[in-house]
Amino acid sequence: MKIAGKIIDVHKRRIYPGIVTITAGKIESVTETEESPGHYIMPGLADAHVHIESSMLVPSHFAVAAVRHGTVAVVTDPHEIANVLGKDGVKFMLDNAENVPVKIVFGAPSCVPATSLESAGARIGSADIRELIEDGKVKFLAEMMNFPGVIYNDAEVHRKLEAARNAGIPIDGHAPGLTGEELKKYISAGISTDHECTSLEEALEKISGGMQILIREGSAARNLEVLAPLISYYPEKVMLCTDDLHPETLLRGHINRLVARLISMDYNIFDVVKAASVNTYEHYRISAGTLKTGDPADFIIVDDPKKMNVLQTWIDGKCVFDGEKSLFSPGEIIKVNKFKCTRLLPDEIRVINEGGKINIIVARNGELTTDADVVPAGEKEFVTTRPEEDILKIVVKERYNDKPPAVGFIRGFGMKQGAMASSVAHDSHNIISIGTNDRDIVNAINLIVDAGGGMAVASDDGAEVLKLPVAGIMSDLPVTAMASRYEKLSETVRSLGCRLDAPFMTLSFMALLVIPKLKMSDRGLFDGLTFKHIPLFATNPHSQYKAY
Repeated sequence: MKIAGKIIDVHKRRIYPGIVTITAGKIESVTETEESPGHYIMPGLADAHVHIESSMLVPSHFAVAAVRHGTVAVVTDPHEIANVLGKDGVKFMLDNAENVPVKIVFGAPSCVPATSLESAGARIGSADIRELIEDGKVKFLAEMMNFPGVIYNDAEVHRKLEAARNAGIPIDGHAPGLTGEELKKYISAGISTDHECTSLEEALEKISGGMQILIREGSAARNLEVLAPLISYYPEKVMLCTDDLHPETLLRGHINRLVARLISMDYNIFDVVKAASVNTYEHYRISAGTLKTGDPADFIIVDDPKKMNVLQTWIDGKCVFDGEKSLFSPGEIIKVNKFKCTRLLPDEIRVINEGGKINIIVARNGELTTDADVVPAGEKEFVTTRPEEDILKIVVKERYNDKPPAVGFIRGFGMKQGAMASSVAHDSHNIISIGTNDRDIVNAINLIVDAGGGMAVASDDGAEVLKLPVAGIMSDLPVTAMASRYEKLSETVRSLGCRLDAPFMTLSFMALLVIPKLKMSDRGLFDGLTFKHIPLFATNPHSQYKAY
C-alpha cells in the first residue's frame, strides 16, 4: 500500500513530498517525490500521562475517541480505579484495552490510597507492585505522589521504587514545588519524570537534575503557555500530556490541539512533533513508528500542522480512523464496582451549633487548590447554609462502608438553590455533595447510592442522575453520549446559580487531600498545609485560617 503526502520527517528535520509504502504493517520505505497532495503525513501522537478514568470512559471507548484526533499511543496511570478496586481495577483496565489498536501503556499505581487519612476502597502495597510488574503487563511505576516518603526514607515507598528499579522500568514522578536538596534526593531514587510543574523556573531545575518534563494541558490543570519555552530550550527533555481529560474536552480534541497551538506560537515544528510522539515512545519504550523504514506503520494524515485536523489515523498499517468514523469496536464492557453504603436521611447531616465560628473551605474557579476562612456559626440550634452569603454545606459519605457522613461548609460555588453530588471524588472516590439545603443534598447523594455511582443534581425543579456503573467513576457509553449528558448536567447546576466554569470538576477535587489548603474527607475537614484533620468549629477566634 502506498500513501502520498508531505512528509514531516522529524529525524532529518525536513518536510518534503513523498510516498509511504506499507508492507505487513511496517514501513517498507519513505520515498521522496517531486509532487504530492496538499495534506501532511506525520508520526502518530502520544499522550505521555493521562488518567483514562478522568474521561469517565473505559479504555476501549477512550481509544475510539482518541484516534479521531491522531492519538496512537497513551501512557496511563490507572490510579483512580485502583483506589476503588485495587489490583482488580488495574486488571479490568488491562483487559478492557486488550483488543483495541491504540497502544495503551499502563503503569502500576504507586500511591493507593493517596493518603491513609481518608477511607479508600483498596490498598496496593509493594508486594502488589512486584506482582503487577512481574506479570509483564504494566510497563512503568506510575506517579510517585508520596514525595515525603521518598525523601524521608519510608520503607514501603522505597520497596516500591526498588521493585521498579530491579525490573528496569521507568518511574514517574509527581512533585509539585519540590526544589533544592529534597528534589535531588527524590530524583536520586530513580524518578525520571514530572508533570506537576507550574513555572518555568521549577521545570528548569528539574531538568537540570535529570528529569524529563511532561507539559500538561488538560481539563483541570493547564500549564502549556508557561512551560512552552522548554520546547526550544530542551526539546529532547519534553513530552506532552493531559493528565485529566473530561469527555467534552476529549470530544473536541486531544494532543493534536496542543501541537497546533505550539506550532501556531512559532515553536519549531520538528521539536513540537517529537515532544508529541518520539520522546514519549523512547522514554516509555513503546513500539510505535516514527516514519522510519522498518518501523510499525503508525502515522497520521493532517490538513495543516497549524490546525491539526486529522484526516486519517493509521496504526500497525491499518487505517483506524478514516476522517469520519473510528474503524474498530470497543467490544463488550464488563461492569465492575464497589458500593456498600446505604441511603441517607436529612437528620444525618445536621450540624449542632457549638457556638463561635466555623472553618470553611473556599473554592476557586478553575483551581485544584482552595483557600480557607472562618465565619460565624450563627444563632440557630443547628448550623445552616446561607446561600445569600455563598455559604453552602459540603458532605462526604464513604461508599465502601456504611458509616456516618462528614459535614462541613464551603464558599465559592455560588449556588442559590438545590444540590449536586458525585462519586468521582479524587482520589478515594467517596460520594461528595455540595448544596443549599439538607433535603436536596440527601436526595442527590441517594440518587448516586441507588445508581451505584454517578453524578447527580437535585432541586425543587426535579432530579437528574448521570450513572457511572463502572467502579462508580466510568460509564459504558461512548464519548459523544457522555459529553452530551455531562455538559447537560453541568448546565443544570449553573441554572441553580453556580458560577463555576466546570462545577463537577471543581467538586471532584474538594476531597483531594494532597492538594492544599483546606479540603474535606470522609473523616472531616483536612488541612493540606499541616497535613492533619481540623475541627469544624474554630476554637481560636484568631485562627490561622483567618489569614487565608
